[in-house]
Amino acid sequence: MTAVIENENTVSSTPPGKPDDGVFATLRESPRAVKALLFGGFISRLAAFIQIYLVLFLTDRGFSATQAGLALGVYGAGAVVGSLAGGSLSDRLGARTVTLISMGGSALLIVSILYAPSYAMILAAVFMVSTVGQFYRPAAQTMLTELTPRHRVVMITAMYRLGLNLGMTAAPLIGAALLSVSYNALFWGEAAAALIFGGIVMFALPRRAPRAAAAVAEVVEETPSEGRSGYLAVLADWRYSVYLLAMFLTSIVYCQYTATLPLDISAAGISLWWYGAAVSLNGLIVITCELAMTKVVQKWPIRLTALLGLGLVSVGYAIYAISPLPIWFMVGTLVWTLSEIIGGPTTFAYPALAGPERLRGRYIGAMQSVFGLGTAIGPVVGTLVWFQVGRSVWLWAALVSAIATVAGLIGMRDPNKTDESRTTATASAT
Repeated sequence: MTAVIENENTVSSTPPGKPDDGVFATLRESPRAVKALLFGGFISRLAAFIQIYLVLFLTDRGFSATQAGLALGVYGAGAVVGSLAGGSLSDRLGARTVTLISMGGSALLIVSILYAPSYAMILAAVFMVSTVGQFYRPAAQTMLTELTPRHRVVMITAMYRLGLNLGMTAAPLIGAALLSVSYNALFWGEAAAALIFGGIVMFALPRRAPRAAAAVAEVVEETPSEGRSGYLAVLADWRYSVYLLAMFLTSIVYCQYTATLPLDISAAGISLWWYGAAVSLNGLIVITCELAMTKVVQKWPIRLTALLGLGLVSVGYAIYAISPLPIWFMVGTLVWTLSEIIGGPTTFAYPALAGPERLRGRYIGAMQSVFGLGTAIGPVVGTLVWFQVGRSVWLWAALVSAIATVAGLIGMRDPNKTDESRTTATASAT
């Protein structure tokens, strides 16, 4: 029988609900590598200037608005490819190596955009920047999971999300300051941030994270993916495939606040100040309340979290359909923001807990890629539907989100019970 040796970095079997599940205890007792990844994620988003200012950069260089929009679409496509590739590379090379490749490669590629001699070369550079720059995200989530006790993974994910959100909030302001100097300062600044993150990874992360105790003996594990490898093995997990469908549909609906909502507010003759207020309300609540909410919801059954985390998106967008008055826009935003702080950390941590350890990076990469794909096509779909059916678009969005909620309830299973069944199967086989 395979011997299982635990150390301070293996997944703990400590049940949730203990006093040490809190924010400060979790951060204090986390390994140095986890703290480095949390800080590195913040740095990576703090300097995420290119996507924000790419259109302005290209139009300043004399390219048309259509060409600039196409480049932004290419950037989005690269993000989807990068998530899939990053998940696969994480499983093959390890999270530390992949993150170093991601940061070092993206630093070089970011600067190359400045000196690309043609539009075609710029598009190629933009695609590669987005692809390589995205490698680190599945890798970071993989290592965070491997170095964190299981009952703390949701809280660590919430902390990681907080760092990303804080960085994304500050990035436009820092980017504007650099842009006031020159585009060279903007691009070189983002490249420098990538190198800083790479330096943190090089000195703070272990070469290979210890494997989780619950997955040590996977060489004899009996799973539905037996005989398959790579993403085919992920897709063979039918319940996880249903979960991916839920994430895809949710992302299509969720991002409508970035495109369809301002169109609807403007068409109703309401000041766009209300749109800014709604978006600011969302950001403020997520940044200030998500960790506190996570301390509570991490103890809930996962299907209850999924029901509220996904279902409240449907309710919030349905509220928009009541009447084109500012009060309903604000109330609707508040409701779907609650869905984000209740379900966001759990649904984003779930891929790392759902699958076998040998496929952890691919499980994470698959989720991040379908979520990114939905975010990329969502604004296009939403605006097209809005032009066809007007304010009824919110009822359609609510319906799609309701379908996503059902899919989430079907697709998400209790990871602890899954591990227990794997352990039992392994013990029987050995």
